[in-house]
Amino acid sequence: MKKLLNCTLPLLVLVFLSGCATTQPPVTRYAWVTGLKPEKIERYEYLHSHPWPAINKMIKDCHIQNYSIYEREIDGKTYLFSYLEYTGTDFAGDMKKMAADPETQRWWKETDPCQQPLPAAAAKGKIWSDAKEVFHLQ
Repeated sequence: MKKLLNCTLPLLVLVFLSGCATTQPPVTRYAWVTGLKPEKIERYEYLHSHPWPAINKMIKDCHIQNYSIYEREIDGKTYLFSYLEYTGTDFAGDMKKMAADPETQRWWKETDPCQQPLPAAAAKGKIWSDAKEVFHLQ
């Protein structure tokens, strides 16, 4: 019996520990920047201090976590900086899913008029300009 325990106990511990290990999904970080119209700052801040539950749910359903939007005035102009972590496997597909959602479309009808795209984004019919990550500490 003692010999059996000596052989199987390490195996059981290994099985137990491997069963407890959780695999974290891979994370891809994204960031963007856009302008914010001065006359729309209060409206934009209000919307984001009272987000609609369906919008938050859709964001999470599209594998987005740690989503933040920051506001900063630079040289008299107000800018928004957005950051998120994506844990899914099809970012383009999840963004199409979000864009097709009627409640998200309704939300964007409220938020888009508040924003002032940078010229390069506006030329492409976009609101947010991609930002390149230059440093990340994990």
